[in-house]
Amino acid sequence: AFGVFGAYSGDSSHIVLGDAEKRKLLNLGVSYSRRLFLDHRVNWQYDGELIPVALEGDPVSRYVVRETSPKVVTTTTDGGPMISCAPVTTSYSYTDQGGVLHSGSFDTFCHGRQWTVGEAMSPIGSQLNLLPRRKTQPFVSGHGGYMYSTQAIPLAFAGSFNFTFDVGAGVEFYRSPKRSIRAEYRYHHISNHGTATDNPGIDNGVVQLSYVFGR
Repeated sequence: AFGVFGAYSGDSSHIVLGDAEKRKLLNLGVSYSRRLFLDHRVNWQYDGELIPVALEGDPVSRYVVRETSPKVVTTTTDGGPMISCAPVTTSYSYTDQGGVLHSGSFDTFCHGRQWTVGEAMSPIGSQLNLLPRRKTQPFVSGHGGYMYSTQAIPLAFAGSFNFTFDVGAGVEFYRSPKRSIRAEYRYHHISNHGTATDNPGIDNGVVQLSYVFGR
């Protein structure tokens, strides 16, 4: 069977392995399934996915320096992606070589978002449907593969080549013997497995809808 699907996640957090927060994920792709085993209880299938459009959104940082001495000055600078979006305020005070006191505060927080275009493939995959004689079938699935992006994600020194895996569960609704709709929720992980300087990893909860045909 062949399928087309869309998947989306509006947030990320430390679910299991990842540390990068507030990352969004949007995937558009195609799938290929082939039956491996069938009886009256289960339908076990190979399930591979190709994702030519893989978009990952990172929150970017903003730095605001509020100097209160020797004069009142506010300076704003935009930076790259951050691991955490929790606002941080740091006070500073020092005396320069001329004996002038400098003091104020330094604020760091997320402001805006940058999207990175990539592609992904999950050649290792499996899906196990229960109650294969019914029109509505619960299933579990798992996939493993890679993602290549046009720039490093989720940080500037994290690399543009990442490994991916997901596990999930859902329901497949058969509209006819050769047509079905899959709705599922997946735990999805992205990381470079230590192949780059930084490797915070991204954990997303992904909702995926698929239209499957051609059995």
